[in-house]
Amino acid sequence: MADEKWQGEFYCVKCKTKREAEGNVVVSNDRRMAKGVCPECGTKLNRILGKA
Repeated sequence: MADEKWQGEFYCVKCKTKREAEGNVVVSNDRRMAKGVCPECGTKLNRILGKA
């Protein structure tokens, strides 16, 4: 399976704001999640995606 990319808004807990970033899509417990890095502070970002 090829690495799927997702680009969009993540919420950065450290900055307390929404950031535009790109991340890889991973599947864990039948949930799709995008994992990226905040462009401002370098904190790891997670976003739960829909099943589609």
